[in-house]
Amino acid sequence: MIDPLPLKHPRLPGLGRDDFVIAPSNAVALAMIDGWRSWPGDKLVVTGPPGSGKTHLAHIWAAQSGARIVAARDLDSDSVPALAEGPLAVEDADRIGGTAAENALFHLHNLMKAQGHPLLLTGALAVGGWPLTLPDLKSRLQGAQSAVLDLPDDTLLTALLAKQFGERQLNVPPAVLAYLVRHMDRSFDTARRVVSALDRASLAERRAINVPLARQVLEEIAE
Repeated sequence: MIDPLPLKHPRLPGLGRDDFVIAPSNAVALAMIDGWRSWPGDKLVVTGPPGSGKTHLAHIWAAQSGARIVAARDLDSDSVPALAEGPLAVEDADRIGGTAAENALFHLHNLMKAQGHPLLLTGALAVGGWPLTLPDLKSRLQGAQSAVLDLPDDTLLTALLAKQFGERQLNVPPAVLAYLVRHMDRSFDTARRVVSALDRASLAERRAINVPLARQVLEEIAE
């Protein structure tokens, strides 16, 4: 009898306030999100490396404010009037897609300011590193209040790994988490890759996730 192929573990990501792991590296940003009614100029820029929690914070804020969430690269002039009717989060503004999207963001920014609606923007880089060519837009965004998400410490990285394994319904021993934190690159993006790779390897090789498998996966990722 041929064994059936292993089933992929479902991932159940949580983007609510209770799912957010609070640590010194993100506590200030979370406090700014909670204080959104007091943003200077009704505007906040949140920056940090990939996987640091920018999208999670945008969803927390959307739940609080009723905001819509849109990717910067998807902006166009036709969508501006509707988007400016209420609170809005624009994600990945540092990857804005060309002149048309940038012009749309400029008009969106001005229209929302005129109508008194709050605007949240996220990006991996500080505003000075965004590919903006409109001087007025760049200066206005550089003048906005900003919150920076830092790289994780041991406590946050452990909690983040545990959360991502939990989202895949994987019960991973504490010894594996401790091994990963000691030996993996300290970044949110690496944490995502490691969890995904361990999930795949465990299914493909029909092995429990243990320290030897964790060592094997980290070596493969490093190659």
